[in-house]
Amino acid sequence: MIELKTSLKKNILETLKKKYPLESSELEIGYSPQQKFGDLALAFPFQLAKKLKRQPRELALEIIPLLSSIQGIEKIEAAGAGYINLFLDRKKFFSSQLHTLEQTELSPEEEKIIIEHTNINPNKAAHIGHIRNACLGDTLARCQRYKGENVEVQNYIDDTGVQVADVVFGFMDLEKMSLAQIKEIKDKFDYYCWDLYARVSSYFESHPQAEKRRSEILKKIEERINPEHEIAFYISRQVIKAHLQTMHRIGVTYDMLPCESTILHLKFWDKAFSLLKEKKSIFYVKDGINKGCWVMELEDEAEKEKIIVRSDGTVTYVGKDIAYQLWKFGLLEKDFYYEPFIEEDGKTIWISTDASKHKAPVFGKGSEVYNVIDSRQAYLQKVVVQGLKSLKYLAQAEKSIHFAYEMVGLSPKSLKELDLSISEEDKDKDFLEVSGRKGFGVKADDLLDRLESKALAEVGKRNPELPADLKKETTHKIAVGALRYFMLKFARNSLIVFDFEEALNFEGETGPYLQYTLVRINSIFRKLKEREGFDEKDLQALLSSKKIPLELLPEKELSDFWDVVFYSSQFEEEVLHSIRSLEFSYLAKYSFNLSQKFNAYYHLYSILAEKNKDIKNIRILTIYTIKEVLQRALSLMGIPQPELM
Repeated sequence: MIELKTSLKKNILETLKKKYPLESSELEIGYSPQQKFGDLALAFPFQLAKKLKRQPRELALEIIPLLSSIQGIEKIEAAGAGYINLFLDRKKFFSSQLHTLEQTELSPEEEKIIIEHTNINPNKAAHIGHIRNACLGDTLARCQRYKGENVEVQNYIDDTGVQVADVVFGFMDLEKMSLAQIKEIKDKFDYYCWDLYARVSSYFESHPQAEKRRSEILKKIEERINPEHEIAFYISRQVIKAHLQTMHRIGVTYDMLPCESTILHLKFWDKAFSLLKEKKSIFYVKDGINKGCWVMELEDEAEKEKIIVRSDGTVTYVGKDIAYQLWKFGLLEKDFYYEPFIEEDGKTIWISTDASKHKAPVFGKGSEVYNVIDSRQAYLQKVVVQGLKSLKYLAQAEKSIHFAYEMVGLSPKSLKELDLSISEEDKDKDFLEVSGRKGFGVKADDLLDRLESKALAEVGKRNPELPADLKKETTHKIAVGALRYFMLKFARNSLIVFDFEEALNFEGETGPYLQYTLVRINSIFRKLKEREGFDEKDLQALLSSKKIPLELLPEKELSDFWDVVFYSSQFEEEVLHSIRSLEFSYLAKYSFNLSQKFNAYYHLYSILAEKNKDIKNIRILTIYTIKEVLQRALSLMGIPQPELM
């Protein structure tokens, strides 16, 4: 469809340029509201009418004969007050679509795109809110790669933050454990830390005097003084490994893990601080409420200044974020050292270090950067962009994109499903917020385990004779599909209230429904092979055949055929739309609609029982088109494709 629209636009402009003052920007090709009105719609007569001081419909009627020779158009009509509707040559369009199914019409626009997502504090297990971040970031990366972009995925590790210090405090001061004793813990380490972190948070509330010890631990971690530093290092690395394993379960992976400890140790901030002072992007405050601080002036009505360095000399989070953002764009003139951290499916995930002899890929130096961070961080992200602007890096500021999203809540029914108790005051709430500090929420692995358990029951009911290993593989794919689709189907600025029954339903707008549709299509091809010997060679012969006798189809079937085929041709436009708007709910909705269209089509038009060979072949090609598009859509959303359901 993208290729067709580009070609049509070029031909229309070429045809009309000598007679009409039509600009390329004025020629948008949209879709007709209903199939009976045509396939594509042109509204440019309205713009022309203003320039020429004429009636739009009069212009449309005058222009239509001039466009009649354009290839691929069967009929042109005027509509309404001045629209021009185009009816495509269906046979030619379908043939062209079949011949380009293995290709992509998309092309890269950037030298390198960096996507930072997940970013879980390495002090406890991942929870359901982190899953939404990872699903959104991973889907963006998949779509950008499909578009042809060079994509690097980073997962920032705040291994010197106060949250890690809190867990160190818990082990050293509450549990009186040494590093050797910590290493002997046999339980799931990230779960152990989850509970310990909640205990520490509660302890600080009742023992405010302990805050001094927390600050001392934090300082020792930053300055690499043992045993605090080595305990923090061990905790963070063990929890990172647990996080990676959790994310790997849902098909999410990374290229590089930049650590805050190395940003500090390699003095990234010192370099950024020098740049900010040199360019007068920040200034020292000599009196007033911010006395002794280095601050940045903001383009904000509510807050005119933002502290970058506190009066005690410590840098704020936003200061470190500015340094990191400068590095991402290759503007810092400094780099990390790297070493392999973990191998996943034959791929190395690298982690930043202070010194290393390993030869690593080139990281950073992006031309466009996406930071996938929840909407509560919108203000700080604006300050980071303001920092780039103040340094006169205007192009990079423009290419710094905050991919914001809303939080995930839990329905009371979901909490009951997971055997989590809630207080009397919370029982009547529509949803409850996750709080790692309070230890309240659903750990990501528990959520996946429960989804797999429920999926296993459904698969067992539908396929009781299935071998145990295939049953396990299938239930895992269904659980991941349910979870990932649920995280994508809502607009990113919508709060999600997670519900097991809604996510796992095999009917309705769910991941399992999409998977079921694909399984159903594959089943048709499997039966064609079993009953008729129809194989890949026969399919290729059909795809390359010029004989597509659409005239044999009854009027109703021709209309339904065209509805499905024309909609499937819009897939890559939907991918681009989703990328540009950062709304992957569009891709999710498109995939659901396509699945619905297939199921409605197949309900009316049998393939296996059809006696007319030509009509049967048209139907085979139609569902093959849907299959190819749906497979790509599921792959971009990270939804696995099971063999059966």
